Amino acid sequence: MGRTKQAARNIAFGYVGQIATALMSFILRTIFIHYLNEELLGINSLYTNVLSILNMAELGIGTALNFSLYGPVARGEKEKIKSYMQLYRKAYHVIAMVVAGVGLALVPFLEYMVKKPGCITKRDMVLYYLIFLFNTVSSYFVAYKYSLVNAQQKNYIQTNINTITKIAVVFCQIIVVLTTGNFYLFLIVDAVLQLIQKIFVSRYLDKLYPYLRERNIDPLTKEESDTVWSKTGALVFHKVGDVARLQTDALIISSFIEVTMAGVVDNYNMVVSTVSNFVNIIFNSVISGFGNLIATESKEKQYDMFRVYRFFASWVYGFSAVGFMVLLTPLVKVWLGDGWILAPAAVYCFLTDYYFKGDRIVLSNYKTAAGVFEQDKYLALIQGAVNLVISIVLVQTPLGITGVYIGTVVSGLIANITKPVIIYKACFDRGAGEYFVDTVKYLASMVAVLAVCNYVSTFVLRSMNYGTIVLMALIITVIFNGTYFVLYGRTPEFKYLVGKVKERLHFS
Repeated sequence: MGRTKQAARNIAFGYVGQIATALMSFILRTIFIHYLNEELLGINSLYTNVLSILNMAELGIGTALNFSLYGPVARGEKEKIKSYMQLYRKAYHVIAMVVAGVGLALVPFLEYMVKKPGCITKRDMVLYYLIFLFNTVSSYFVAYKYSLVNAQQKNYIQTNINTITKIAVVFCQIIVVLTTGNFYLFLIVDAVLQLIQKIFVSRYLDKLYPYLRERNIDPLTKEESDTVWSKTGALVFHKVGDVARLQTDALIISSFIEVTMAGVVDNYNMVVSTVSNFVNIIFNSVISGFGNLIATESKEKQYDMFRVYRFFASWVYGFSAVGFMVLLTPLVKVWLGDGWILAPAAVYCFLTDYYFKGDRIVLSNYKTAAGVFEQDKYLALIQGAVNLVISIVLVQTPLGITGVYIGTVVSGLIANITKPVIIYKACFDRGAGEYFVDTVKYLASMVAVLAVCNYVSTFVLRSMNYGTIVLMALIITVIFNGTYFVLYGRTPEFKYLVGKVKERLHFS
């Protein structure tokens, strides 16, 4: 099956899964807020972020090995695949032990991370945390097996398994909250069902790839091992910097403001991530396809596909960013009430970073597929340091939570400026001037449409309810996509995308 068809299959299954899990998650969040207290919502958000920080122990070994598998998979080199997977398995077992050790070492410091915990005792804080830690550590014993599935562009297998598990977990958690209101049972249900899933996945993938259980495995050559560890070494910097930039906001908010505010922010994050997950399904589904493209096609062909990829991202992220900037706060207000609203400045900063993240995802996904890790390995560290310094300083000023997101925006823009220069030179042997011209063009288009939509919303949203929000969403859809069609409908990138859609419709 070709790259385009594999990507289309991954996207289709990804959408089905995302729709199902999004609906269940919104129902669960609404019930959680009404039946459990705000502090527990904040704890849930905080610990999720703390464990994301602990995942830093993976330090990029998975990304480096995924890249290393693209070539052997494309060439059908079974013995070489076995060798890489053996290295991957050993590395992840060590990582699981490291995460467990570091996670346990953090237990004495939990009380300092949770400001104004309300009725939550220190004992509860620790036990809740240990359940979260168990979930994280146990995942490492299975996660490495997905690498071969994804290298073969069969991401839909992982998507389907995760979707079924998520639906089962959320359904059981809803029952627990409604019948008992017990947060311990809420977490234990998740842990037990996730453990069952991991056991199933391990056995299923063993049957799918029986040769991975063979004992006659040749070790990698020194050159191959050195390549993996060299790229892993570079990815250590990326991982540490990304964690400092992307995973610390909830921790800063919980430590310097209060833990309940982390829950308020998490509601906004949930709405945005639900929509962005639909977007990211498209972009993440083509990473392995890009890996195959880079392994088999010319740089000119690679560059043309990158421009299409980047154009599509600018369109989709611009459209969703405008929708969020106009409708996110009204939606939260109608959904949960005035007590769950964030300051408008904080929301705009948060969504500004979301828009520019679209460009960063394009750049990061392409360089991941191309194995370009060493050239910008210090950049993520700089970003992380800038984010922490600005966020921690400004959160203690009258800006408060807005200051946290100013740090996020500023640190993100560093990558938007520097990564194109690095990647264009490393991957395409050309300057990035054209990239920045396109950036200004796409940004100006988005801002112009946003101004028009904001003006229209002052009339449509005078009476705020789900009906007027849906109406405004339809208006934004027409204005944004109509404007972009007029502006960019004759570009080669747009024509290529239309051609691919027509191919799929004709194929169907």
